[in-house]
Amino acid sequence: MSTLRYEMAIVWSEEDDCFLVHLPDFPEQTYRTHGNSYEEAARNGQEVLQLLLEEDGLLLPKPKPAAA
Repeated sequence: MSTLRYEMAIVWSEEDDCFLVHLPDFPEQTYRTHGNSYEEAARNGQEVLQLLLEEDGLLLPKPKPAAA
């Protein structure tokens, strides 16, 4: 999974009672997946990224470098 170089933001949602995953480099929707634990949300986010990378014909954005 070393090709997954996209930013992933994971936040807790009181309203949804779970962790929500946002992929800022893919702004089509605010949250792409979720998880009941931070770890589950991170795994689900990686899975979504992998699916996006495998999707035929999808124009992938360039990953933005992280600010130090």
